[in-house]
Amino acid sequence: MRWDNLRLDDQLAGDQDTGGDALFPAERRDEALPLIERGAVARTFDTPGFRGMTFYEVQAKSIVNRVPEASRMPFRWTINPYRGCQHACRYCLSGETPILMADGRTKPLAAIRTGDKIYGTVKRGPRRRYTLTTVLAHWSTVKPAYRVVLEDGTQLVTSGDHRFLTERGWRHVTGDASGRRPYLSLSSELAGTGGFAEAPKETVGYRRGYVQGITCAAGHQARPRSGGQEALARKAGYLAQLAGDCGWPAQPTTDWNQGFLAGIFDTDGSLRRGTVRICGATPEITSWIVASLEALGFGVSVAPLEMPGGIACIRLRGGLRAALRFFHTVDPAITSKRSIKGAAVKSDAALRVAAIEPLGLDVPMYDITTGTGDFIANGVVSHNCYARNSHTYLDLDAGADFDTKVVVKVNAPELTRKKMASASWLGEHIAMGTNVDCYQGAEGRYQLMPGIIRALTDAVNPFSILTKGTLILRDIDLLAEAAEVTDVGLNVSVGFIDKELWRSVEPGTPAPARRLEACATLNERGLRCGVLMGPVVPFLSDSPAQLDAAVSQIAAAGATHVMPIVLHLRPGTREWYFRWLGANHPSLVGRYLDLYGHGAYAPKSYQARIAGQVRELADKHGIGRPRPGFGHGRRPVPEQRAPERLVPRPSAASAAASLMPEAAHPVLPPPASPEQLTLL
Repeated sequence: MRWDNLRLDDQLAGDQDTGGDALFPAERRDEALPLIERGAVARTFDTPGFRGMTFYEVQAKSIVNRVPEASRMPFRWTINPYRGCQHACRYCLSGETPILMADGRTKPLAAIRTGDKIYGTVKRGPRRRYTLTTVLAHWSTVKPAYRVVLEDGTQLVTSGDHRFLTERGWRHVTGDASGRRPYLSLSSELAGTGGFAEAPKETVGYRRGYVQGITCAAGHQARPRSGGQEALARKAGYLAQLAGDCGWPAQPTTDWNQGFLAGIFDTDGSLRRGTVRICGATPEITSWIVASLEALGFGVSVAPLEMPGGIACIRLRGGLRAALRFFHTVDPAITSKRSIKGAAVKSDAALRVAAIEPLGLDVPMYDITTGTGDFIANGVVSHNCYARNSHTYLDLDAGADFDTKVVVKVNAPELTRKKMASASWLGEHIAMGTNVDCYQGAEGRYQLMPGIIRALTDAVNPFSILTKGTLILRDIDLLAEAAEVTDVGLNVSVGFIDKELWRSVEPGTPAPARRLEACATLNERGLRCGVLMGPVVPFLSDSPAQLDAAVSQIAAAGATHVMPIVLHLRPGTREWYFRWLGANHPSLVGRYLDLYGHGAYAPKSYQARIAGQVRELADKHGIGRPRPGFGHGRRPVPEQRAPERLVPRPSAASAAASLMPEAAHPVLPPPASPEQLTLL
């Protein structure tokens, strides 16, 4: 393991000196001041579990935080020793903005991963040009959303802090209270080519068109030129799926035109100086090419070549803007022919800002860091989103799950003990794990929780912990000592036990079986631990057999209670989830539209049905009943604190339920005994 014991300002200077893809470009030095002024120390691991992550050690001013009244939580105080979390789950993510990838295709911002190759820009002489760059970091936050609409119809949903390249340099979407930062106006014109077109669907018509295009072109070309193996492999795959003749259609459809042009381009096409050309076509084929292009809305020009047989060259009008729309609309197989590396960032697209509209919603948003400091978002040049209110990477007020940058409050134990000794502290319940997981991987290195637990134990202060991690077992002796003198509530989060579903939506967490093993170990020690069964994913983890299997294993772990939470799809998450669903389970899209309609939550009848099934299964498998080998007995709490300092405490179930929006709460299973849900 290697530690970079550098102050943040030193690391910034070092990155500037390397000349490589710096994680912190030099121009951002002034924007990192909030952490620098707090004496942050940046550290990195070389171990596999922490590779690609940076930890910022800070001396926090306070650690026991009051929960806003508007949140309607059943507890008023939390402790979060970390900001940022390695246990971020994919169903919590969003980001539909299409990003231009190195292969010329697009991918939603939510689906971008560290290490991906994408397009950015670089200044060469008087011009800015497209170049390839690497994604160095990827994270999400929750921000008030704005819609930026351009004259050509391009739309971008973004935060007010984000910056886009204009004819007058980088501009934020909105201004700030200081009035000093430049921002977009209705006279601003963005740089780029304009909104990206949707990719074609591989229908039967598209396949027939592609085979016809590549076959008729091959009549006068021995084979596709550069990258021909990609085209031939696609052709072979399509032929294996098709039956019958792939000849000229009587009435070509849109998808046939798209496939035909993709096949023709793979054999006879090229991109030169930002213009798509298809040369070497016979008069008959030329007429089909022109007709297909015009049917898709492209402007063309035809020039005869000085060759026998009337061979001609077709060019698309519109330069790079039209070229990118062509590539995304027809999707040729040969990726090398789609390269725009070195092309100038210019076009004739109407990219003047037509409207900037606040949506009135806080939306989950993604952002990335690249080697060039920018990327191409829906056809315009977008700056890495550095301007955060509290920190250039981490919005410390938003409580967002960042999975690559973690702020560590290294003095959390000392602050907890100081707060417990304060005359103003009334000994109220403190919830941990309600924002980010206090037992994420970083806790293995920093070991902040033992000191926090000891401080709470010495003060006889009640507390609870919710975690998806197994590291909690390290502190089992401390938790047992605390439970002897105060109320200790423990919950692990396990929504389902299917391994494939876990790998798909919760890749950063320990496996469900390991979490249940942790639950079992805690209960065997006499520490009352329940399970928050969330999310229950409709049609993927909600069948009677799946619910029974999950509750059976939860019961085997000795869980004192189980509470189901049905998946909810808030704005932003909803769009990302439906895209993920379409890619992985397309047959379920219609059923989800029927179930969720235009809202964020499944119908109350569905939630009640799931809750009823789980309730019956909990009774069937004996959840909540005393069992041999599990210490479910409740210990008396000594009267070690003055009565006026004690306050009523919520039930464990209500505290766990509060982690989800009110509308998402299902009907809770009743306790199997009067003490079942009194963990907190």
